[in-house]
Amino acid sequence: MFSLIAEPLTGLADNYFIKYLGSMELAALGVATTLLSSVFWVFNFLGIGTQTQVARALGQEEPEAARRATSVAITAALLLGIVLSAFAWSFLDLATHWMGASGQMSEVAEVYLQIRLLGGPGTLVMIACFGALRGLQDMRAPMVIALAANLLNVILDPILIFQFGLGVAGAAWASTVTQWIAAAWALSRVNRRLGISLSIDTHAVSRLMIVGRDMFLRTGLLITFIVLSTRAATIIGADAGAAHQVVRQIWLLTALVLDAYAATAQSLVGYFLGAGHKTTAIKVARISCIWAFISGAALAFGMLLSEQMVSDLFVPVTALGAFSTIWWVAAVAQPLNAISFATDGIHWGAADYGYLRNAMFLATATAASVLVFWADSLEAVWWTTTYWITVRAVLGVLRIWPGIGRAPLRVNAAV
Repeated sequence: MFSLIAEPLTGLADNYFIKYLGSMELAALGVATTLLSSVFWVFNFLGIGTQTQVARALGQEEPEAARRATSVAITAALLLGIVLSAFAWSFLDLATHWMGASGQMSEVAEVYLQIRLLGGPGTLVMIACFGALRGLQDMRAPMVIALAANLLNVILDPILIFQFGLGVAGAAWASTVTQWIAAAWALSRVNRRLGISLSIDTHAVSRLMIVGRDMFLRTGLLITFIVLSTRAATIIGADAGAAHQVVRQIWLLTALVLDAYAATAQSLVGYFLGAGHKTTAIKVARISCIWAFISGAALAFGMLLSEQMVSDLFVPVTALGAFSTIWWVAAVAQPLNAISFATDGIHWGAADYGYLRNAMFLATATAASVLVFWADSLEAVWWTTTYWITVRAVLGVLRIWPGIGRAPLRVNAAV
């Protein structure tokens, strides 16, 4: 959990400092970070696929298979990061304008993105390395690396933003530097635990591409909805965009708190299925969902109690009215959010990537339609988000209990 929430905590620190520059700068940060997440999250199969393959290899007692899968993922991450960063650079102006930013807001967002793209290869390498370490059930190393790197980010933020007078660009430089440090540290840890091969195993490449295809589409659909919701908020106005950015950042923080259950369930389900113990994998699924729901309810209660504190810390004065209309909607959705993330992790561990792709398609296609035609207010944007979460949670549970379709965790299904 601590490794997963380190980055959104740093995002909140960015929000805290940028708030003092004004609503325009905070809204620009929201546009830029949403686009950046869109670019890199779509490649999270590098971590998710690697984690499942390494966990299964661990259960099957095949360390060489884990080493081959990890080496392919790291090589692919480095190459994709270089190509992606170079390609995306040419479309930044078009992307920021499409998101509803214009004038100075667009310029600020574009500068932030230009700097952050310099850390693109490091970001993807870190994702692949963290996946390998979690597959080995080494949750401590990613925690230490993430916390240390993001603490450095928080230290650099006020120095670069205010003392050097770089503004939003200072926050971007702080993040880029720390991403490369984290990537190098994680790569060193993986090399010590597994070793990294320079030869490319064609079977491992083929397996990664199959996983990548389904996860690329699934994550692309997820990002599509998040981008559309941020675009809708930005078009409403700078204050709405600033309020949405704060709530979205808190939502991301709570999502990754809950995603700790997904990461743990993924490694354990993958391990027990690899070892041939399906009954134990199903038990892991049940316990993960129960604890995730309890944690989601606790987060909802905590959010409702902390509204005043969050608004004082992160929300510009002019955006307080917009913030108050959506905070409680994001809060009450947390238990459902918890179930959607927990079941994602369970299905990742079962390598049920195709089902997750199809479930995300149904959720995003229907929710995006509502967003485009109905979301004329910030509150409507967040009610649509709650609907999107609900569809994912329901479909995630039904795949396990009773086990619709060719469910890998159904008792009589083949693994």
